[in-house]
This record gives sequence, C-alpha cells and structure tokens, in this order.
Amino acid sequence: MHAVPPGLPRVNWRAVAALTAGALALYFGFRALPTGTNLNHMDFRVAGANALEMCDPTRPQFIPVVASRSPVSLTLRPFAGSPPPTAGRPTRFVLSLTTAGGFPIGPVDLLTVHTRKLHLLVIDPTLRDYQHLHPVPGRVPGEWEFEHTPALAGVYRVFADFAPVVTGRGLYAFADYTASGLAAADPAVAAPATGDERSIGPWLFRLATADGGSVRAGVASTLVFSGREEAGGAVPLTLVMDAYAHLVAFDGERSGFAHLHPRGATPGDYTVAAPDRHRPVLRFDLTIPRPGAYVVWAQVNLQNQEHFIPFSLRVMP
Repeated sequence: MHAVPPGLPRVNWRAVAALTAGALALYFGFRALPTGTNLNHMDFRVAGANALEMCDPTRPQFIPVVASRSPVSLTLRPFAGSPPPTAGRPTRFVLSLTTAGGFPIGPVDLLTVHTRKLHLLVIDPTLRDYQHLHPVPGRVPGEWEFEHTPALAGVYRVFADFAPVVTGRGLYAFADYTASGLAAADPAVAAPATGDERSIGPWLFRLATADGGSVRAGVASTLVFSGREEAGGAVPLTLVMDAYAHLVAFDGERSGFAHLHPRGATPGDYTVAAPDRHRPVLRFDLTIPRPGAYVVWAQVNLQNQEHFIPFSLRVMP
C-alpha cells in the first residue's frame, strides 16, 4: 500500500462508492418511471436515404413530407355511416396513426404542442380551401376521429403534424381523400400578393418581408404579418393555439408545408407576447428550399371567431 503524501487528504473510498451507487440508482430509477407510452425512440426512426428528419422548432423550414419516408403511417376512411366526401357536405373521418412497425399511436404517445396532441392541415389542389383541424381519440388504439367539410371538389391532402413523447420533436405524415360534387363555395378566388392587404370585416391584414425584398430559395427570411382597423380602432387578436397568429405555407404541388409560429425579439425565441392592440405586428422566421409559387395561410382569432387568410408568395431562385 502506498503512503498518502503529506498535506493531501485521505480519500474515503467507501463514501465514494456509496455516492456512486446512489447516483446510479437514481439514474436507473428515473429511467424506469412510466411515461405512459410503450413506444421508444427507435419506433420513430427510418434507416437509409430520404428519411424524414424530426423538425427542430428553432429552425422553421419547409418540410418535404411527400418526398420523404416517414416512420409513421397515416390512413383515412369515412366513419361508419357517414356520407362519402362531397363538396359542401360534412364527412366524419377515422384516421389511423401507426409506427412503421405497426404499433398504434394514441394520445399517451404524443406531446401536447400548441394546446393539442395532433394537428391536421387540410388543403385542396388549388390551395384555395385550407382548414386546420384537431382530431379526437377514437374507440380503437391508434384511431382518431375528425369532421371535415370540403368547399371544393377534388383530391384533398391531409398533413398530420405531431410530436412523439419519446423524441420531443416534430414529425409528419400525410394521406389523401377525394371529394366529389361541384364547388360549394369559392373560398379565395385569388390570394392577394405578399405586400397587399386582405380585409376581414373592418380589419385589414398584410403579409410582407421584413426588408421589403424578395424571399430567396434556401435563404433564411423573416415574414411580417400585420393588421389594422379601417377607422384606426383596435384589432382584437386573441390567442389561437397559444399564439396570436399561425402561418402555414404550401407549394403548388402540395409536396409539404411549413407551419410557423411568431417569434419574440430574437430568432429562436417563441415567447408568447401580446402585440400592439391597434397595430399588431408579428414576425415569422422561414426557410424555403425551392423557388416557385406558394400560398401562405394566416390563422387568427378575432372576437372568438377563427379566420384563415391566404397570401400568395413568390420564392425567387
């Protein structure tokens, strides 16, 4: 046994071993605590190229959902006894959400993000009819139910936006369904161009770039959403899903989408702060990889009624 040099404290190895054992017990104890979900991190991974990566909320971007392989499978069917999808008529759907391994994904497997477990972004082929829906859990594990009334005939695309408990990051899937019949309404004949105003009753809203220039493909941009009242009165924006506005951007091919939330004073800060009552201004960070024509839908709550406002956006090379 080596002698301890003068001046150095003697190590109590029994105490060190006890502390180490206690720390390991706490670590494995916390790991063993039930989270409610029986799924694990690997259930939401896809090996190989072209796999859909989980989204980092601090880097808002356009997600190429259709071209990517998702670890989640989504299927749709009309609810038993519900009429077939027809323009102008509500149809109740059953949505099945499972992992690539066939395990059902229910409420306990998903985080609550912006007040909901599961978000559906539903868009028609012309990008003129957009709705944001929230399904409720069905009777069978992995099944969810929702109602949708298409305004137009055609093949509607349903994007699902959610975050598994075991990963804590956003994932996506999609499915299509066909609505028959004639157009029941013409929701938006032409979306106003970025920089122009769109009226909702006495309120006018505008979407523009922060610097007044163009949005460039692959370059981080900031979109500014603002509002005013015609006579200079208040714009009664209230929270919708924990934000004072949401933006969703679609390309013409509906290859994916970007779901954006207003940021705070700096990029990466998404603290909810009330905007000015008379001149609300909200900023949204965005990166779109490809040039082309896009439609950006703003979702707001005015006097406890939700509105969807479209704006056209040209992304330059």
